[in-house]
Amino acid sequence: MRITRSVTVARPIDEVFAYLSNFTTTTAWDPGTVRTVRISGEGGLGTRYANTSTFNGRETNLVYEVIDFKLNERVQLRGQNKTLTAIDTLTFAMTDGGTRVTYDANFTFKGITKIAAPFLAGAFKKLGDEAEVGLRQAFAS
Repeated sequence: MRITRSVTVARPIDEVFAYLSNFTTTTAWDPGTVRTVRISGEGGLGTRYANTSTFNGRETNLVYEVIDFKLNERVQLRGQNKTLTAIDTLTFAMTDGGTRVTYDANFTFKGITKIAAPFLAGAFKKLGDEAEVGLRQAFAS
């Protein structure tokens, strides 16, 4: 299952990158996130986060690790638990009016949960739509 959304915000790329590459900010822009806490690292490659989110009425915990980090260009995290692997990639590009952020989330279900994946397409679309709104609102003020 994959979600991809792009938003353009009227903020400089270094500010947008600094904010979003700190994954603890997900509580402000990702409506499904209950909490995200950094558990190790300084924010770059190898940094680990404990994330609790709700999805489709259920709470889930994942441990995310930064697996790619290019200043002001890209940050990629891999989140895992026993039923899911998520690869979240944020890419950044300067525009005439500010910064374009592309958020790509790729979810791979494990074990028995693979069976349910096709039935969750609508819930994933809603999740993507809400994340897009959240990203816009995070930089509106």
